[in-house]
Amino acid sequence: MASRVIIPQHDRVEGNGGIKQKNAAEGQGRNRKALNDIGNLVTIRDVEAKVQRPITRSFGAKLLANAQAPGDNKKMQAVHGVAVGKAVAVPKPPAKRVVLSKPKPVEVIEISPDTEEVKHEKLVPQIEKSAGSKKKKKVPTMTALLTARSKAACGLSNKPKKAAVDIDACDVDDELAVVEYVEDIYMFYKLAENECRPHDYMESQPEINEKMRAILVDWLIEVHNRFDLMPETLYLTINLVDRFLSLKAVPRRELQLVGIGAMLIACKYEEIWAPEVKDFVAISESAYSNDQILKMEKAILGKLEWYITVPTPYVFLSRYIKASVPNNEMEHLVYFLAELALMHYGCITFCPSMVAASAVYVARHTLFKTPVWTETLESYTGFSEAQLIECAKMLVNMHSVAPGHRLQTVFKKYSKPEKCAVAMCSPPKSLLAST
Repeated sequence: MASRVIIPQHDRVEGNGGIKQKNAAEGQGRNRKALNDIGNLVTIRDVEAKVQRPITRSFGAKLLANAQAPGDNKKMQAVHGVAVGKAVAVPKPPAKRVVLSKPKPVEVIEISPDTEEVKHEKLVPQIEKSAGSKKKKKVPTMTALLTARSKAACGLSNKPKKAAVDIDACDVDDELAVVEYVEDIYMFYKLAENECRPHDYMESQPEINEKMRAILVDWLIEVHNRFDLMPETLYLTINLVDRFLSLKAVPRRELQLVGIGAMLIACKYEEIWAPEVKDFVAISESAYSNDQILKMEKAILGKLEWYITVPTPYVFLSRYIKASVPNNEMEHLVYFLAELALMHYGCITFCPSMVAASAVYVARHTLFKTPVWTETLESYTGFSEAQLIECAKMLVNMHSVAPGHRLQTVFKKYSKPEKCAVAMCSPPKSLLAST
């Protein structure tokens, strides 16, 4: 083992004038090695000792105790292997052999609320654990069984939701059903329905109120029945009327003329054999001339910028009724509620798709269909049951007052046997109490 350089330390002697004198060998201090050698230099009362073993805490304390003990320093230093001015090699004690004891196996018990399982694992090194140990199968306890039965009784069992039924699967071979494009078509309708919705216009109409509009719509439904027109024609007519009234103020005497002009446009757009202008003159009992009707038709088209292709509630009704897998009674009941909504001015605040979905929802409630709102209906309509409550309440109120209302066209139309007399059904007033 290489010997280390010992740096002697000398006494500092004060002279007569109190001035400290330093050792002449001052330059030797500059040749000291790095700081890691300082730890092996021990100075005990002017004695430098160089040891051949590292100074541990216990060994340093023993040397310090021996140095501070009274008596002959030289004798005690000689006893402990330390000589003045000389380095005495102290034999290094033999290193103790560390014996690693294998840990005893510990039993680990894990208790969960649903299972009782006792796992016996041995605490072995990480290398042995990496091999993995087999675990026992979980055994359901009585508590878990009782909990599962309680959830099933309350209808809270974790059953997978039923997937939406493909309502177009039966129309794959029907070219007119355009199954390849029907989803894209209705996605476009959803986007376009808000662009052609009329806004609240009654405040901008000085001579027209909601009752006058309801009378006009009731008369247009009657004319629609008289001419035996397509359902699309009626819904487009009401859409044209509302959009025109939301853009221009109309005097009271021309309100019926607006309805005739809108129906004339809708008939030309939807019908194969549209009624002529003279037919509208006759059905209005010559209240307006041929020229007045044509001028109003031109005014409506100009104000609406010939924007006629719009998604009405009927577009969504045909789709949502198909998704509900209906019978004749339910189909007529949905159309009955939708035509009541046409007469009610407050329904223009809802988009056409929501009115159609709410009509299906109320009809299923009325006929006690379970479940009322299925995964298929929610998937195809895009509305949850909670979103339809407000509009559904409005439809239930209209159905409740329909038998005693002074405008009876819609009620009489759907009270006939060919319409399954759906107007006579009791409305689901339980919906009015729901929040």
